[in-house]
Amino acid sequence: MRKSLSDDPKDVGRTLFGRHHDKYFWLLHSFGWASYGALFWISNYLAGSSDKYWVHIAFLSGTGWLLSIPLRYLYRRIWNFRPRTIVFIAILACLLVGMVWQLARNFFYFAVLYPNKAPDAWSGYYGYVVAAVPILAAWSGLYFGIKYYRMLQLMNEKALKATNAAQQAQLRALRYQLNPHFLFNTLNAISTLVMVKDNDTANRMVVGLADFLRYSLENDPIRRVPLEQEVRAMEKYLAIEEVRFSDRLKVHWQIADEVKLALVPSLILQPLIENAIKYGVAARVQGGNLWISGKRFGSDLLLEITDDGPGLGQGKSTSTGLGLANTRERLQTLYGEDFAFTLTSRAASGLTVNLRIPYQTEE
Repeated sequence: MRKSLSDDPKDVGRTLFGRHHDKYFWLLHSFGWASYGALFWISNYLAGSSDKYWVHIAFLSGTGWLLSIPLRYLYRRIWNFRPRTIVFIAILACLLVGMVWQLARNFFYFAVLYPNKAPDAWSGYYGYVVAAVPILAAWSGLYFGIKYYRMLQLMNEKALKATNAAQQAQLRALRYQLNPHFLFNTLNAISTLVMVKDNDTANRMVVGLADFLRYSLENDPIRRVPLEQEVRAMEKYLAIEEVRFSDRLKVHWQIADEVKLALVPSLILQPLIENAIKYGVAARVQGGNLWISGKRFGSDLLLEITDDGPGLGQGKSTSTGLGLANTRERLQTLYGEDFAFTLTSRAASGLTVNLRIPYQTEE
């Protein structure tokens, strides 16, 4: 047997038109037979049939409407059968229903509507079956065609949902990859402060670390946040680093007012800032400066993080590292190809990380 979307063929029928599949079936079913009757009447009217012939056509359409309903339930029963078996059963069903339809037509036409025209053995007159079977076959073809089309739609929807779920899981995994070096260095600095009895500073670092970790865990990594919220989170993060480096770290913010409501992936700046501190500040005895800017350029949001450290190829690794690779992968997942992420050396010294994403203020 073929594989289907459900082990129960009734379940496939239930999902044919979603939550309102029955309503749409009856609408299409009734519309189809009404159209058949209308076309039949027009053709006979143009041929000059009698005035009473429309009653015959109404009866014919009504019985066709009624007799094709069992086909629906039969087809739902055999939905999981092999295609050859389905075709064979469908042909036999159309022949059987066509004969019953012909018998009902004969009775109404010769016994009720035109008794003076009845042949001697009208009950055995099945000449119309030749025309009835193609009509029922067309109904069956439409039924299976619509149902297969809906099945393909459901399969595509399931595939899209699976892909979306995988992307969300990937984004969550990427967002929650906090660098263990940051936690290790922070906890080590707190331990040192406690040992030298600088409890006030140690307490500030503990509170700052708790605030930052709370923010990183409470915010959904799938949703984007306003840039001003991201800036506040980075201020918490940098407050911890400023305690570690004291006056060796100087941070300069240059965020334009017009971009504060622009949406950005949560904690997208953290690995970039951490990378700049690690290579541009921590590696130098005298420390260094960190410039963080944000501005709008046309339909894009431009974010830039610059340090005055040694720069690429001057003691700094040319590898993008886990944090930068993580950032690039998150952007790829969220924006596809509609983003830019570049690293360039400054003319004097240091490194600039440029990030361009679409400027959006609503999800």
